[in-house]
Amino acid sequence: MSLLSATPHQPTVTEREARQVAEAAREQDWRKPSFAKELFLGRFRLDLIHPHPMPPAEHVQRGEEFLAKLRDFAETRIDSARIEREARIPDEVIDGLKELGALGMKIDTKYGGLGLTQVYYNKALALAGSANPAVGALLSAHQSIGVPQPLKIFGTQEQKDAFLPRCARTDISAFLLTEPDVGSDPARLATTAVPDGDSYVLDGVKLWTTNGVVADLLVVMARVPKSEGHKGGITAFVVEAGSEGITVENRNAFMGLRGLENGVTRFHQVRVPAANRIGPEGAGLKIALTTLNTGRLSLPAMCVGSGKWCLKIAREWSAAREQWGKPVAFHEAVGSKISFIAATTFALEAVVDLSSQMADEDRNDIRIEAALAKLYGSEMGWLMADELVQIRGGRGFETAESLAARGERAVPAEQMLRDLRINRIFEGSTEIMHLLIAREAVDAHLSVAGDLIDPEKSLSDKARAGANAGVFYAKWLPKLVAGAGQLPRSYAEFHPAGHQDLSVHLRFVERGARKLARSTFYAMSRWQGRMETKQGFLGRIVDIGAELFAMSAACVRAEHLRTTGEHGREAYQLADAFCQQSRVRVDELFGRLWTNTDDLDRKVVKGVLSGTYTWLEEGVIDPSGDGPWIADATPGPSRRENVRRPIR
Repeated sequence: MSLLSATPHQPTVTEREARQVAEAAREQDWRKPSFAKELFLGRFRLDLIHPHPMPPAEHVQRGEEFLAKLRDFAETRIDSARIEREARIPDEVIDGLKELGALGMKIDTKYGGLGLTQVYYNKALALAGSANPAVGALLSAHQSIGVPQPLKIFGTQEQKDAFLPRCARTDISAFLLTEPDVGSDPARLATTAVPDGDSYVLDGVKLWTTNGVVADLLVVMARVPKSEGHKGGITAFVVEAGSEGITVENRNAFMGLRGLENGVTRFHQVRVPAANRIGPEGAGLKIALTTLNTGRLSLPAMCVGSGKWCLKIAREWSAAREQWGKPVAFHEAVGSKISFIAATTFALEAVVDLSSQMADEDRNDIRIEAALAKLYGSEMGWLMADELVQIRGGRGFETAESLAARGERAVPAEQMLRDLRINRIFEGSTEIMHLLIAREAVDAHLSVAGDLIDPEKSLSDKARAGANAGVFYAKWLPKLVAGAGQLPRSYAEFHPAGHQDLSVHLRFVERGARKLARSTFYAMSRWQGRMETKQGFLGRIVDIGAELFAMSAACVRAEHLRTTGEHGREAYQLADAFCQQSRVRVDELFGRLWTNTDDLDRKVVKGVLSGTYTWLEEGVIDPSGDGPWIADATPGPSRRENVRRPIR
């Protein structure tokens, strides 16, 4: 098998070794039920999400009180246009967020935090992110993946006592995993942490360190060499950002999120006390993935906020702008876009609220639900913003500053589009999320039949796997033939008098889940060990599951709002519209499972990379500058100015 390229200071790993590292970092067991896992297995467990879980009254009161304070702060203290213009969040804004307690939203009150639930933390991020997405990103990176969350789950009591009070009120944190030549393949991680007495010595370079320019505390992933008394492996550390040997070498700039304090951080002979190690050696990736199980919900939460804003602007603009004698909203070509934004915002909020409440209750394993929310939210958020720009026409492409200069309302639609684009890459790109979710979705199959397709397993191992698989599939496959989705009166409570019929959509979901499971089984039987290379197929399988999950959440939310008397009729209308739209997408995805251009695409790619089509590139000028594709990250002392800017 071909070796992955590596610089001299980087580990050289095969594809198999890289997969083994990722597999070892997975949470192996399913100790709690999972609605999404069951969905991919063809079992529509509506009982796991309906009736919609509800937060305790005291959590609601605490959350609503903070949201009121945050709204007042955002309206009076956050100048989004200034942040966009200066490409920086003013220090006084960050100081104000500290005073408000926004750095400690998820930190327990005994450490000086606000102790908000996941539900209200996400609502706060949506609110702050709507004021300016860079502010939302700062708060999210600090406590969704920064120091507070991994310490909450894996930290010692001493670590919690030492660091959580600081994170709650004064200290900004960042999470450092990515390196210049290491993205979603952490097996090649090059930053090292060499044991030295009661300390570790860190050397390496980290890229795209969100909050890294202004951070006080860092979570750093580094490789500990295996040695006597040291298990070694990728390990997590809490590191003081002002430590000797740490240099922030660059503040990165992007097409969006211009206020983001994102940098390149170099470590040279940085001493970190062993007491600052989070968990045991070798547990770093598991800590990172577990942290992301709920941390990923922050991105779709902010996409919900974006959807709400897009809907508001689309409504106001489309009612005011007339074309051919009537508001543009009443022209079908524009109206369909408005309907998509409204229905999708409703469904996405349903997905995020449901997943967040399940996270708070801790009754279910939501690793797949959170990943689906991130995947679906980031893709749909981008589409909604793109549709808003189209609805606004030339004004959608024009900057808010330019609009204001010529006397029109300063609507930053193009900024929203730029700011949202990163969400399809942040915290796991769409392509990586497809693979991650697909791996979890087929976990039951690999548990019973994985040895059958593993070329390194012995004949006796394969025989045992075959026997186990025979028992499993003998029980499982017959259940995929028929179900409640074929019974006309199933889910009748979702068709109350005077409302749209949502039961028909839940029956579609139940049938779709069984069809999805059958398709997955057929593909595994057909491709066996080559299944992991069929990334186009796996991506469509996951996208179908995401749509079915969103339809389920939308229906459950609509019924919840109906029974609580809050806009029930309107919620049913939006849920029905979303499900109708989603069903069209699901049917298309099912068709594309088997009718697609995947094989042809692979041939074209080989031709492109071999230079077969270079003639097609003629006739243009490449405005790119000179320099290597990937910057040199050889460990050593920094030769650049430290641009770290702590806010005190």
